[in-house]
Amino acid sequence: MSGADLAIALADLVAIGLFIYGLHDLNSPATARRGNRLAMVGMFIALVSVLVQTLGVGWWAIAVGTIVGGVIGVYAALKVKMTAMPQMVALYNGAGGGAAALISTVEFYVSRGGTVRIDDVIAVSLVLSAIIGAVSFAGSIVAFLKLQEVMTGRPITYPGQQFVNALVALGILALAGWLVVTLGALPVWAFAALLVAALLLGVLFVLPIGGADMPVVISLLNSFTGLAVAITGFEINSTLLIICGALVGASGTLLTILMGRAMNRPLTNVLFGAFGAHGGMEVATGGGGPQQVRSASADDVAIMLAYAGKVVFVPGYGMAVAQAQHSVKALADQLEKRGVKVAYAIHPVAGRMPGHMNVLLAEANVPYNQLLDMDDVNPEFPTTDVALIIGANDVTNPAARNVPSSPIYGMPILDVDKAANVVVLKRSMRSGFAGIENPLYEMPNTSMLFGDAKASVDALTAAVKAL
Repeated sequence: MSGADLAIALADLVAIGLFIYGLHDLNSPATARRGNRLAMVGMFIALVSVLVQTLGVGWWAIAVGTIVGGVIGVYAALKVKMTAMPQMVALYNGAGGGAAALISTVEFYVSRGGTVRIDDVIAVSLVLSAIIGAVSFAGSIVAFLKLQEVMTGRPITYPGQQFVNALVALGILALAGWLVVTLGALPVWAFAALLVAALLLGVLFVLPIGGADMPVVISLLNSFTGLAVAITGFEINSTLLIICGALVGASGTLLTILMGRAMNRPLTNVLFGAFGAHGGMEVATGGGGPQQVRSASADDVAIMLAYAGKVVFVPGYGMAVAQAQHSVKALADQLEKRGVKVAYAIHPVAGRMPGHMNVLLAEANVPYNQLLDMDDVNPEFPTTDVALIIGANDVTNPAARNVPSSPIYGMPILDVDKAANVVVLKRSMRSGFAGIENPLYEMPNTSMLFGDAKASVDALTAAVKAL
């Protein structure tokens, strides 16, 4: 091994180590920022290593791609709102899957040109990364469109859907087998058909999945992308890609499993259950008429909060949409000045992606020890004076406990209804992202404070100050 090769190998090793340590630091909010920085340094080292390896052979294309990608990344980090972070994650994840599919496409054409002859291992790697990468790319684009509300977030189903999906999958398997048997010597149209079929399967895969399950889907697609990237590493003989892809694939898979457990739903039910396709008030409440709720004013709620002993904030996507996290922190500060004990209840699938609420509250400098996971906070609700729900619909729905006909029956929820008083901040009585009405709003200990979440919280803060 030459000195240059040794230096490149050491640089890749350092980058891999930084990725592993960075991923480990993401285990805790207290070290997450450091973990991101370590991973960022590792990526910089990896990019420099690739540039050095390609000097004189297409290095300019790598350099241009790095610059363009860097500019897009910086712009997105500065301009994309926190409420749109799930959509951005879906897009970035799709880009990784698409890149893996493109590399496989290039390797296929290179092998057909006679420059490189592929063996059995490379043939299998090529076909797997092309299929998985294309599925991840197309599925992530559909997830983005659903989250961005360009298309409906409800499940899209049609008669014979599973049969069509199975037919497309069988076609992909047939073409993949042909490619492996011929060691890549199949016609160009066949490989193009393989890619198109994989893209189609990615679209069909995500269409029947409802918006409430989108955090699980994003996590699963992320694991797909990691797997595709790791397999791509075998094609181009890159240890760096193999290990980094394995890290992403493994972490995405574990997160998908944990989120499925948090929802008490098997992954097959998430992928094939079309959750939310027929959700409605009759399913959740057992009734047929409009919900009977009790409305409260900001002054009424402020009195309730100011003279409470313990208040638990329950953030959801409504808080993210209104960008109310800083206002919530300001209200919590006012309550703490009055001697009120404050905590935040974090459901594993609150928001539109894993950790969505944690990121928002960390941005508002909420102390980490006040962020309580579902298992830790649920025993606190019976001794809580006020549970203040800010846009969290589905994760507080008691139908999950006591309505067997409900689509979310059996899903662990935040036991907010056990608090002495429940205050729900909502714009209207519109159902949550799962499309299921919430009987919590009709309970005698529940009050509704209607309006924009940020404006409502600001009004509460002003009212508490005035007391």
